[in-house]
Amino acid sequence: MTSENPGENLSHHGDRDMAPGMVDFAVNVWLPAPPRWLRDRLAAALDRLAAYPSAEDDRMAREAVARRHGRSPDEVLVLNGSAEGFALLPNLRPRLAAVVHPSFTEPEVALRTAGVPVHRVMLDGDYVLRPERVPAEADMVVIGNPTNPTSVTHPAALIRQLAAPGRLIVVDEAFMDAIPGEPESLAGEPGALVFRSLTKTWGLAGLRAGYVLGDPRTLARLAFDRPQWPVGTLVLEAVAACCSPGAVAEAEAEARAITGYRETFVTALRDAGIEVVAEPTAPFVLIRVDGGAAVREALRAKKIAVRRGETFPGLTADHIRLAVRPPAQTAPLLKEFTT
Repeated sequence: MTSENPGENLSHHGDRDMAPGMVDFAVNVWLPAPPRWLRDRLAAALDRLAAYPSAEDDRMAREAVARRHGRSPDEVLVLNGSAEGFALLPNLRPRLAAVVHPSFTEPEVALRTAGVPVHRVMLDGDYVLRPERVPAEADMVVIGNPTNPTSVTHPAALIRQLAAPGRLIVVDEAFMDAIPGEPESLAGEPGALVFRSLTKTWGLAGLRAGYVLGDPRTLARLAFDRPQWPVGTLVLEAVAACCSPGAVAEAEAEARAITGYRETFVTALRDAGIEVVAEPTAPFVLIRVDGGAAVREALRAKKIAVRRGETFPGLTADHIRLAVRPPAQTAPLLKEFTT
């Protein structure tokens, strides 16, 4: 994979650190399966699969997203997961893309593969955005919020400082719905391109469901070469379902529960002498341990999967990302760190 440094593997993701039968701290999907009400709704849509995805299904999904974020339906584009949207970024033809790191690597993969020049904006050890580090000539800036893998949430006011004439701000908010109240989200505001994922909160990684919010003209440029029927009926149904008021309320309750689990987890890690990097705000925690590669292998031998850190620009083999889980599930991992 094309990257800035030889030997980098920007296409490595947590699912490659996981294997059947392992306790999973590598993948940031919260539920082991979609909730019953969502499965029932998807099952009810199966009878429509003989027909091509309809304009009506697309309209209903976009209207649900628009109501959820206080936007217009023409400011919504439904995606096969937010990763599809990142793959479309080169369609916007940026002259220079600044990518804030450490962060999810797929946007940089897509841009570099398409021959777009990329400038990496590397953050310090607190991993908080420094807007002044973005080169003035960058006409696209890509940032995660909250950021995978650091678990840092950047203040929305700080991201707004990135705005400049002729510049597009791209915000990956794949984990924003795991933060109670979503106070730093830019999803309801014009002027940025905001990507959202439904796969993490709702156990839909295998379905690939997400969307992007933005100016209609920008969305049209983003999507101009997509094939006919780019999103399937079940994805459209899932997007409409997960953006309903009841689902949003359920996600908010889950976000509050995850916050409590994370605080308990972080306290236990620190009590075990593990360095928790920065101040985590998302449903995962970044730690740093001496001999990280050996630690990962020892955990793997115990059937515990964790996410390696060195594939993220700016991190090393001593960095490990851990998904937040309820205390009963984290107990075996914590035991390994204390023995």
